[in-house]
Amino acid sequence: MPTQRLSMRRIREVLRLRHQGLTERVIARTLGVSNGVVHGYVRRARLAGLSWPLPEGMDDEGLEPLLFPAPTAASQSDRRPAPDWVYVEKELRRRSVTRLLLWEEYRAANPDGFGYTWFCTTFEAWKQRARPSMRQTHIGGEKVFVDFAGDTIDIFDPITGEVRAMKLFVAAMGASNYTYAEACPSESLSDWIGVHANLFRYLGGVPKFVVCDNLKAAVINPDRYDPGINRTYAEMAGHYGTAILAARPRRPKDKAKVEVAVQIAQRWILARLRNQRFFSLAELNAAIRVLVGELNARQMRGFGSSRAELFAEIDRLKLGELPDQPYVFARWKRCRVAPDYHVEIDGHWYSTPYRLIRELVDVRIADKTVEIFHRGQRIASHARAPNRRGHTTIADHMPSAHRRYGKWTPGGLIAAGEKIGPSAAAFFQAVIAARPHPEQGFRTCLGILSLTRSYDNARVDAACRRGILIKARSVASIRSILKNGLDRAFLDETSNDQPLRHRNIRGQGYFH
Repeated sequence: MPTQRLSMRRIREVLRLRHQGLTERVIARTLGVSNGVVHGYVRRARLAGLSWPLPEGMDDEGLEPLLFPAPTAASQSDRRPAPDWVYVEKELRRRSVTRLLLWEEYRAANPDGFGYTWFCTTFEAWKQRARPSMRQTHIGGEKVFVDFAGDTIDIFDPITGEVRAMKLFVAAMGASNYTYAEACPSESLSDWIGVHANLFRYLGGVPKFVVCDNLKAAVINPDRYDPGINRTYAEMAGHYGTAILAARPRRPKDKAKVEVAVQIAQRWILARLRNQRFFSLAELNAAIRVLVGELNARQMRGFGSSRAELFAEIDRLKLGELPDQPYVFARWKRCRVAPDYHVEIDGHWYSTPYRLIRELVDVRIADKTVEIFHRGQRIASHARAPNRRGHTTIADHMPSAHRRYGKWTPGGLIAAGEKIGPSAAAFFQAVIAARPHPEQGFRTCLGILSLTRSYDNARVDAACRRGILIKARSVASIRSILKNGLDRAFLDETSNDQPLRHRNIRGQGYFH
């Protein structure tokens, strides 16, 4: 890049200081420029026959043409051909192509051509006269710019006549301006991810970077230096092998490509469809696809080629490969595991390993699955439950005591009581039958079973026989019978007797 010319005020200062006898080195250090710059302006003044003080009445407009005379027309056109600037602009979008390389190729074809400084200066002047979208230089296949248009387009419900405003998603490739547009219901995360998947399929590949605005579906923390990308959006980018670059807040020039593409889409698509009525999103997008195809096939001014032709030439071969399967949308939620080792997702509770109680976990929620992660490791996976206010529990997630308790049923408890003795089984039946809900008697039965750790089965069975006779229904009563030896009077009776028959005892078969 050539050195930018100093202002005329500073050039006057160079000439004044030189007239005072200061060396070029001292002048350069005083003005903060290089020695060569000072030498160049002093030389130009000497060739123009100027000395200090300058002639009276000479202003900047009169001084500039003396120091910087314009080249003659003959030197520009007759003897030295100018480069093809459209070709230069197109080639600079290719990876590793530099201005120096293009200038060397130009001089190889034109040995008496212009120098490198003239080449760069004139090219910059040409770019200033070109379209604003040409001011940025982008490498083929590197970036795609995405955004939503500000204007919307309506679809009508054919039955109720309800009107719904659809958002227009617009994307533009950085190097070729190749454009994609699609209507979607909203700017929500699910719609945002869906239009990206359709964009990559339309391109037939994946660019290296996706440059987006700071909408909530893309950026959760719009920090200028360290933006926080939405986790689902980042996961989608990882699936396709691309990376997300968020534009700086309130800096539309960071994504000037798509800003221009949005303007073109609103004029080329929305304006043309303004008088048409659409009754479904599919019908609207079919009409948009036709207009997008026409836009990409249209010749661009100053390029002599269309967006589609530039895309095929510059971008297409540089895109990454599409994955075998498209990204399946899933959202993330951060949860704390409840004391019952479950996390709540959309009104339903899903289990985690009990050791993670009170820990923070990340939950990935897809259409059919719920996956739970702790410190990057997946620790649980469940099928998505369609109902609310329910629990989905995996037995391996429960503590051993809870697992044992969870396996109990009325019939299972009575069968466990039969292993102690017929009176214990009868006692269990009576306890379960006496409660409004059978589950309310489970703890009492489990308490009786725990007594077998301290007393043999015969004594526990005898205590249950006494408990039935005195209509005792608690663990404390049976424990007191055993502690005071009141069961011993029934030991001989329980050895040969059949299970008790009582109108309050319904029998084991009742609970199956």
